[in-house]
Amino acid sequence: MNNREKEQYLREYEVMKKKGKPFFPYAVMKDSVMACVVVGVIIFMSLYLGAEQGPKADPTTTTYVPRPEWYFFFLFELLRVIKPPELVPIATIGVPTIAMVLLLLLPFYDRNPERNPLKRPIASIAGIMTIIAMAFLTFLGANAGSPTDIEIDVAPEYEAGKLVAAQSGCLACHQFGENGNNGPGPKLTEIGARLNPAAIARSLEIGPGIMPSYATMAEDEPEKFRDLVAFLASLNGEEEASTGEVGVAGSGSVESSGGNPAVVEPDAGSSADGAGATTDSGATP
Repeated sequence: MNNREKEQYLREYEVMKKKGKPFFPYAVMKDSVMACVVVGVIIFMSLYLGAEQGPKADPTTTTYVPRPEWYFFFLFELLRVIKPPELVPIATIGVPTIAMVLLLLLPFYDRNPERNPLKRPIASIAGIMTIIAMAFLTFLGANAGSPTDIEIDVAPEYEAGKLVAAQSGCLACHQFGENGNNGPGPKLTEIGARLNPAAIARSLEIGPGIMPSYATMAEDEPEKFRDLVAFLASLNGEEEASTGEVGVAGSGSVESSGGNPAVVEPDAGSSADGAGATTDSGATP
């Protein structure tokens, strides 16, 4: 602010001081009335609309996906974008901290005395870009699917198996495309190109290493088990899995890697063309 701007500001201040009204009680009264209105609206909405009630909490579930309140959806979406675990602190701590520091330092690097937004380009652009970014991320976060979803395109007949895999906690140890965790289990994006359905089914049943066994699912819910095997067998690394019948019979030997669940390789009695084999009981999805 140069001397001319300072003198002009002091003249305007003297005029406003003579013609204006004191802060107390006029401004205080307006703020108090508006605050009471806002609190009243919140109380009314709480009494008559109530809080959103989700399903009853189940401490034994392994598929529950917590979601934040709407005003944290932007940060929720930011965490979805930044997937590598080593970069998560940047999204949770780094980005908000940098934004707050820039906001606190705004009066120091933008000392323009003008109040007209058109004459304060730095502050105006920073504010508009922040609002747009938060609104966009909030919209994406509000409409985002579950982080346990598998975003691999498959043929319609494998959609049921993809849902079973997503709901069974497979993403906690395995990676499907861009979804899931890279370990301790192997990547399953191309598991169908490496193993036949018989070996996949056997691996699920015995649960090698630290992998849980799905033998109970095979006995109690055979249809879901067949869907899961068919989906895994369809993963060949291509953008969309090919169609066709997939069997679940056969057995194999366990191959482990560092004590972690790998997969079951087919034995000598199970040939490479066994991808289309079926069980003796005709168990095909």
